[in-house]
Amino acid sequence: MTKLGIIGAMQVEVETLLGQMEDRTSLEKAGSTFYEGTLSGLPVVVVRCGVGKVNAALCVQILCDCFGVTHIVNTGVAGSLCPELDIGDMVISRDAMYHDFDCGVISPDYQVGQVPGFDTVAFPADEALIAYAFAAGESVNPGHTTIGRIASGDQFVCRREQKQAIVELTQALCTEMEGAGTAQTAFRNQVPFVIIRAISDKADDSAQMDYPTFEQIAAHRCAQVTASLARQLKLAQNS
Repeated sequence: MTKLGIIGAMQVEVETLLGQMEDRTSLEKAGSTFYEGTLSGLPVVVVRCGVGKVNAALCVQILCDCFGVTHIVNTGVAGSLCPELDIGDMVISRDAMYHDFDCGVISPDYQVGQVPGFDTVAFPADEALIAYAFAAGESVNPGHTTIGRIASGDQFVCRREQKQAIVELTQALCTEMEGAGTAQTAFRNQVPFVIIRAISDKADDSAQMDYPTFEQIAAHRCAQVTASLARQLKLAQNS
């Protein structure tokens, strides 16, 4: 049976989903509250992981070990890295990589973003979940959903030079702080995942002004897409 784990970094990113859940119970684990129940008839576990890659990875592992989830979605907001993506647009992960992981000084064979012990630089999302998430994004905001790479690091990106460096290193569409941690942990557990991001700012000198204004709008839109994806998974399970 399909059981979806849903991770958001902040309360604003999960509260809409929590309000839509039925038969909800909760469990405290490692400083986070895991809410188990159903969403659109699908068994789900929703958790606010907190900000950063380690917090996201910790929650993914708990979802795998303690709740037996079969799929994982990381929902939330991100800063745009390309001019075509405006505030409110959606990005669905083709893959996710770190922009602040660099072991090249150890060996020139290591590329920026590559974790020692892994052959890949970017962790690929599940093709079926990508398709579901894209369809969900288009149903919420037609013509404003894009599939591409997501870059993660423990930094709030708000300077043009910082943004440009990340673009050159990763060729990602957007940047945030949890996606690659989610992706690596799901990848290691062989659990299909996808990352859904709504653009909340332009990740440049305007980011500090844009983010507080558009965070709630972007997070709510992301929650709508996640709920739509849950409905699609439920239909696929019953077909």
